[in-house]
Amino acid sequence: MRIAFRPRSFVAVTGAGAEEYLDRMVSNDVAALGPGESCQALLLTPKARVIAPLVVLRRGHEDFLLLTEPELGERVRAERFASKAEIESEAHTSHVVFGGEGIATDDYGEAAVEVLDAELEPTVSADELELLRIQAGTPAWGKEIDDRVLPAEAGLTDRAVSFTKGCYPGQEPIARLHYRGHANRGLRVLTLAELPAPEAELSYEGKSVGRITSAAATGEGAVALAYVRREVPEDAVLETGQSRATQLH
Repeated sequence: MRIAFRPRSFVAVTGAGAEEYLDRMVSNDVAALGPGESCQALLLTPKARVIAPLVVLRRGHEDFLLLTEPELGERVRAERFASKAEIESEAHTSHVVFGGEGIATDDYGEAAVEVLDAELEPTVSADELELLRIQAGTPAWGKEIDDRVLPAEAGLTDRAVSFTKGCYPGQEPIARLHYRGHANRGLRVLTLAELPAPEAELSYEGKSVGRITSAAATGEGAVALAYVRREVPEDAVLETGQSRATQLH
């Protein structure tokens, strides 16, 4: 069994107002979850900038656990308004297990789950897990997701937004872009002969068309995630410095 440690922060939302509170705060339909079920969601500003990406696990009728990035736990806990819910940090551990049962994740391009509070010995390193994430085209906080990026650009609306639930901060700009327009750029997976510099600029036909956000070495060179302008053909060969980048998807 392949196992990797997954750094996380955890915030519990419990009490009679837990479901109502989360329904008003996050981008996905948490009310539709049954006990033991989970979904991805976003905590957003009113202008639809990402405060934190989340996994919402419903542990019981009035008991939810939010999984977020290690540096965002306190921000998530503090982002609150009048509610009957109790919102507190909790201490847990998380591992990604390829195969098995747990909180389903599609972040790594193959069947995997997150397992909480299990005494597991990692067999997959952090660098190997990062390579799988990049190859799968999954955005990460602080790399593909920051205050410069709209959720649609990162592909987050497909995995973490409900367009049928009630109101939440950021809903209007999310819906307006979804129904009336399109993102001007999107994430693409690239392959290169060598590891590119962080934030390296990408060009096509002499024009700047994007930037690299994440990269990892492979045995044959490197793979990277990059934001690329929508109008650039998916089969175009891009240039970064002295290297060329071929788009995989």
